[in-house]
Amino acid sequence: MLEIIIKGILIGLCVSVPLGPIGMLVIQRTFNRGQKYGIATGLGATFSDLVYTIITLFFLSFVLDFIEMHRFAIQLTGSVIVAAFGFYIFKSHPANQPKPNESFKHTLLRDFATSFGLTFSNPLVLFVLIALFSRFEFISSETTIFITICGILSILAGAILWWSTVTFLVIHFKNKLNMRELKLINQISGLIIIIVGVVGFILSLI
Repeated sequence: MLEIIIKGILIGLCVSVPLGPIGMLVIQRTFNRGQKYGIATGLGATFSDLVYTIITLFFLSFVLDFIEMHRFAIQLTGSVIVAAFGFYIFKSHPANQPKPNESFKHTLLRDFATSFGLTFSNPLVLFVLIALFSRFEFISSETTIFITICGILSILAGAILWWSTVTFLVIHFKNKLNMRELKLINQISGLIIIIVGVVGFILSLI
């Protein structure tokens, strides 16, 4: 049991640590809105990964066949969504963002949902999960449902640990930045996300 939990935490960290579009989005939202909004964004991505984790564990062959049949459309659509969202971030201004002490109905839910949708639009993360499960020998045919659930929850715990750490560090350095520098953070974050989307679009055409 302890071994599965440790492996799950490590897998959660491995999936979350790479500073891709979601990582930049978490940083941008934490800078502009506060730590809880950044964590909500990270959790949206994490829950998307958990959905794919469950799919990987229980419906692997069916999903892989579907992805192979529609790989081109999936890559193309996902890349366009990522690039469009990056452009939105690039054009946004910190002064127009809700402040941490302001209350906006469903704002946390929207941040969670947009992050979930952005991550879920890239089902190729399944192959990353498969590689990690194989590397860590995460689940075997003899693993019980209870232990499997504990493993899935430990993946969530690893991701929460990472996003909490990232947002804490961002908040710590935020007080040292002025509005112009915060806007620059938006532009850099948005530009990186746009590049990731455009590169993905080009690679899907090759």
